Amino acid sequence: MNAANVIELPTQAVKPRRAKRARGAFLTPEETLAVLRTAKDRGVRDWCMVLVAYRHGLRASEVCGLRLTDVDLKDGALSIQRLKGSMRTVQPLYTHRGQPLLDEVVALRSWLKIRPADGSDYLFTSQKGGRLDRTQFFRIFQAVAEVAGLTAEKRHPHVLKHALASHLVAGNVNLALVKQALGHRSISSTMVYVGTTDAQAAEAVQAALMGVF
Repeated sequence: MNAANVIELPTQAVKPRRAKRARGAFLTPEETLAVLRTAKDRGVRDWCMVLVAYRHGLRASEVCGLRLTDVDLKDGALSIQRLKGSMRTVQPLYTHRGQPLLDEVVALRSWLKIRPADGSDYLFTSQKGGRLDRTQFFRIFQAVAEVAGLTAEKRHPHVLKHALASHLVAGNVNLALVKQALGHRSISSTMVYVGTTDAQAAEAVQAALMGVF
């Protein structure tokens, strides 16, 4: 074929594929502590953000949307405006004497002591000042997760919400309380985060019947 007759079609830019998080991926307690430890090594802000997201089962946008007025250290409470049809909740802030990495009161106090006074009313600010957005939080968590040794499907901040749900269920917390902790309006939303095996279900039934009879 004559080269002069060849029609060159315009090439389309190929967008890099974004790693997909596996549905149902969650963190073990050991992985959760590894993430928190790595985040703290990066800085107080990163530790505080990841910890608050985990302890309250927050999405990236919900963490970034927290304002200074949402934090009440005097009464130990955090006001949360959840997204995607979930509830607005006010949840207690807890210390954790057994594991300092889980002490959100210390984390918040430490962050607020060094938080730049840049005029922003958002709790977590970027290094350049102003609100930290969800994309920045995603990148921060991705970097933390990689250093902490998490597999690719777990390097998404949503695993923090799933981790909280799975840890509460593993601790035999009533599903109605798990629902409230995650800010869900419907128990069906909570069930998405709950994965049980036939063996676990059988053990639960056996334990319940032993208690009744």
